[in-house]
Amino acid sequence: MNENLTISGQDRHWSSSDSDEEALCASTTERLPYSKQKNDEKNCYTLGETEGAPRSTEVLMVAREQQLISPPRVPCREERDEEVELKKGQDQVYRSFQRVLQVTPALISRLGLEAELDGHQGCVNCLEWNETGSLLASGSDDVQVILWDPFLHRSKTIIRTGHQGNIFSVKFLPASGDSTLVTGAADCKIRVHDLNMQETMQVFSCHAGRVKRIATAPNLPFVFWSAAEDGCIMQFDLRCPEMSSSHPSNILINLNAHMGDHAEAKCIAVNSLRPELIAVGANDPYVRVYDRRMLACRSMKLPGDPNTRFPWDHPHLEPVEGEDYSLPEGCVQYFIAGHLPQKQPDYRKRYRTLASTYVTFGPTGAELLVNLGGEQIYLFDINAKRTARQLHALPSACYVGSGATKGATACVSSNGYSLHRNGTTANGVTNGISRHSVLPAPTTTLTLYPDSSLSDEGGSSEQQQEKKRLRGDAPHMTALVDRLKKHANTCFEKEQYSKAVYLYNQAIARSPGTPVLLANRAAAYMKRKWDGDLYAALRDCHTALSIEPNHMKAHFRMARCLHELGWVQEAYDCLNIFKTKFPDYATSHACQALERDIKAVLFSKVNGADDSESSRAEETGSQRRKAAFSTQEKHWQQMAYDYELRFCGHCNTTTDIKEANFFGSNGQYIVAGSDDGSFFIWEKETTNIVRVLRGDDSIVNCLQPHPTSCLLATSGIDPVVRLWSPRAEDGSKNEREVNNSDDAASANQKRMNADPLEVMLMNMGYRITGFLDVDEDENQGESPTCRPT
Repeated sequence: MNENLTISGQDRHWSSSDSDEEALCASTTERLPYSKQKNDEKNCYTLGETEGAPRSTEVLMVAREQQLISPPRVPCREERDEEVELKKGQDQVYRSFQRVLQVTPALISRLGLEAELDGHQGCVNCLEWNETGSLLASGSDDVQVILWDPFLHRSKTIIRTGHQGNIFSVKFLPASGDSTLVTGAADCKIRVHDLNMQETMQVFSCHAGRVKRIATAPNLPFVFWSAAEDGCIMQFDLRCPEMSSSHPSNILINLNAHMGDHAEAKCIAVNSLRPELIAVGANDPYVRVYDRRMLACRSMKLPGDPNTRFPWDHPHLEPVEGEDYSLPEGCVQYFIAGHLPQKQPDYRKRYRTLASTYVTFGPTGAELLVNLGGEQIYLFDINAKRTARQLHALPSACYVGSGATKGATACVSSNGYSLHRNGTTANGVTNGISRHSVLPAPTTTLTLYPDSSLSDEGGSSEQQQEKKRLRGDAPHMTALVDRLKKHANTCFEKEQYSKAVYLYNQAIARSPGTPVLLANRAAAYMKRKWDGDLYAALRDCHTALSIEPNHMKAHFRMARCLHELGWVQEAYDCLNIFKTKFPDYATSHACQALERDIKAVLFSKVNGADDSESSRAEETGSQRRKAAFSTQEKHWQQMAYDYELRFCGHCNTTTDIKEANFFGSNGQYIVAGSDDGSFFIWEKETTNIVRVLRGDDSIVNCLQPHPTSCLLATSGIDPVVRLWSPRAEDGSKNEREVNNSDDAASANQKRMNADPLEVMLMNMGYRITGFLDVDEDENQGESPTCRPT
């Protein structure tokens, strides 16, 4: 800084500053020894550019030494601490304000296309924001990574990664100043790039299969993890010496040792608030959460010459002699939707595979979101875990004072679990059927419609009270909840089951634990019959009976759900207790019909009627798969925990990189792409669809929310990245809006259950008659056209 001090008679001033301290410094310069240059025209001295003259900082130092001015006051420790606490409080208020207003219902309702980022020459398979949200990285089939400025809508850097296969994952290493980028691709390699030097720092060739996902942990700029289709989870530390590509020693988890040689790791995520927890999704419906503090890296070796392998051979690493790939007790917990273990054989018969395509932890670190390929999206609570086994039997409160006979209650243990899973009761009755049992004559009719069908009009007051007791009406239900319930019942009677579920969800969110709402939603689930609906109905019935053990319709619907889900013995036990508790309804047509169906299945098992050649082949294949499981794997699967919430409407069958993410700082919304080229937005609290937008001409795979703003980046088969933000409220039409979300969701459910050949032909552009057409009696709008992929 070129500061110029002029002293002339009594007038002294700084030409560049008028501060008090500088003026006082100027008044003292006459006493300071420095070489001066006299001006012939004026009796003045110039300080600043004269050779040998002191600078302003030197003037201040000399003045302070001569005590002409006092040094700046240094705050005490208490004042510094107070200032730090004040700044922390201000930051917390700012973050809280930002957290509340980042994503709101009003912003979601205005969400629309902001820009298309064009630059790739192939499908965009992965997206990643940096920590501040100032950069967006995208990886593509063109083996390039582009860094975008999301606010100027232009590319900043194009990285030629050197990969020889499609890029499936891209990650910024945290706390690296956005200078280090990691990519994983189909060439089985992981590359680390220095963005400042614009070069590749390291190349890891440890995997034998395609690298599908890379995960990082906060504040760890040197460590990352990878999941590949060779069934291995590897841990990389850039501070360690270069690892051997032929004998990698960084195998954190070897899924092949537990699932068999055909295990594939599809996705991985690290809990940002508890970095010791790692979630892993594989080519099965189970999601595994490991505590890496209890794990140690092991060694394996790459197979021999890859040219000697057949193209259909599954790539996997080979074990090293002497290595123990078993895991310590308590290091992992398994999660699965409770109905899937029972449904897997049926899915295999239809060549329908289940695999986790994406896993991620919520903002609080307590929720785990899983996009399950071939099924729905599930949210698990890793802290308050829910067991699925208790749903096989009635809640224990249903047996208290029910008048059930000893033979009926002997089939249930004290904790509500079925004791005779082999089909034989404690009193020796095979499969729960007495050959001499005689049913009473039918006397009344049992309806499966919502509980409004039990009218309160007519009859004595005692009869009306009994009807209310059987319905399980809550004593306090707000007017809004009551209106929602009546509207939902009306939709049910019109066979609009999706709309009925939507309204029941809203009512239950406002009045949780109301038995009549739970039982009614169960009836709507049973009629709609989307994937997982029967099990969701079973859960609702079980919850309703836990609150109101004498809820008659919830009890009967639970027996029917157990039967249709394949838990036939449990269904028979539940129905027997129902007949004992409600003798007036035991001889109804519905009850007798259900009992005949259950007995037919039980007798067929006893007589071996279902032991056909196809079933024996299927059983043999299932036994082979189970034989490949380790003892630990079988135990972990038996102890798997159930889901908390379920999100339906999208279709995830064509690609295995389809994502699902939390949207909003508190995770208020869930977003996911679909095979029909749309992406869905669900409200997490109610699990209802709130928006459906057209995001791609074929398939939407990736959705990554901005870390601080209401901005969403999506990509898919199209070679572009799309940015979505709230649109201006100018009354213009959103061309990307899918107006009838019910029709889109129904079409996607049919698509997931379609024959694989039909799906292949449709993806080739053929029109399959009746394939995605919506039932006329269920929906009156036009069916959305699903674009070929």
